[in-house]
Amino acid sequence: MSTTSQATKPDLSSLRIDRTQRDAGRGGKHWGIVVAVLVVVALIAGAAWALRDQKPGVEVAVAQKAATGRPALLNASGYVTPRRRATVAAKITGRVTGVFFDEGVHVKEGQILATLDDSDVKRALESAVADRNSTRAQITDLEVQLKNAEIELNRARALQAAGVQSQETLDNATTTVDSLKAKIALTKVQVAGSEARIAEAQQAVNNCVIRAPFDGVAVSKDAQVGEMISPVSAGGGFTRTGVATIVDMNSNEIEVDVNEAYIARVEPGQPVTAILDAYPDWQISSKVRTVIPTADRQKATVKVRISFLKLDPRILPDMGVKVSFLGSEPDQQVGVAPAALVPSGAVRDESGRKIVFLVKDNQLERRAVTVGNTRGSDAEIVAGLTAGDTVVVKGPADLHDGQAVQIKR
Repeated sequence: MSTTSQATKPDLSSLRIDRTQRDAGRGGKHWGIVVAVLVVVALIAGAAWALRDQKPGVEVAVAQKAATGRPALLNASGYVTPRRRATVAAKITGRVTGVFFDEGVHVKEGQILATLDDSDVKRALESAVADRNSTRAQITDLEVQLKNAEIELNRARALQAAGVQSQETLDNATTTVDSLKAKIALTKVQVAGSEARIAEAQQAVNNCVIRAPFDGVAVSKDAQVGEMISPVSAGGGFTRTGVATIVDMNSNEIEVDVNEAYIARVEPGQPVTAILDAYPDWQISSKVRTVIPTADRQKATVKVRISFLKLDPRILPDMGVKVSFLGSEPDQQVGVAPAALVPSGAVRDESGRKIVFLVKDNQLERRAVTVGNTRGSDAEIVAGLTAGDTVVVKGPADLHDGQAVQIKR
């Protein structure tokens, strides 16, 4: 019996883990951690290598020429906008059959710009004219009948006076004359109604001709022959709503937004010097036409409109322009006139000195400057810069001389 028990007793020694295998497993885990760390280090090194030549991005501005002669109280920027600009459209929906202008050409008031298909409205006009003529012809027939009825009436009156005919015959003749007169009057009213329908049909024909509303320049051609146009948007975007955009170049003026904190410095009639972005060396004499009496709460600005004292063909709508609002008296300050104007954000403090960073061939050049007065959001540069220099307005704080940069567009 004891022999059988010994034979069936399980052998637990087979479940033991060999110490060498356990140590080998621990070593494998350690090697996995080491490999993971090496991979992370490699990725960091690769990223650093990829970014080592990345240039910092900066925003730049061009130093403007400072107006002289009168003190500039405020500077602002805006655009040239015409007071008279119209997108010329048709009063009806129709297919374009002719376009008789090109972009850039001068057009006169009433000049034909385009025509629409008028075949249907012309048929309606012809029908209205035919109805009018038919009704008018009835008047002639009724007048002939009235003339004969009046003869019969006169005869009946004579015979009734002689006692030959009865009163009934005279009454019938009188009724016939009165009835014909009423019919003639009715027919004349019908002719007048036909004339009104002819005028309506003629207006529909005239609506197929699109004319210039005023003298100006066509700055865009918005429709071509064969396209459908309509006074309202229709057809899922396949129908044009205009034929041309006409601008009265004689109504060009400047529109700027002035920070409401400085609007007290602006008044109607105030002299202004304007400089177009396209012609930075051309100072244009202007004056404030009006200050729009409302503020934009989102931008905290007030809109100001400025008129040119003398218009020039080089002044085009939507051109960018910078303006300086001048004082009423000549500048009496003694000293050096400012050489340029730059945004105040371009001037930096470095150990108590004022500097700016110029950008030349995408590289920085540190330049010490002498700063004068502040004109709104701009600063006067008395020395160190000239008009036309490109300076950094926004960029990292750690910029340095000779550093390569990338200009943000």
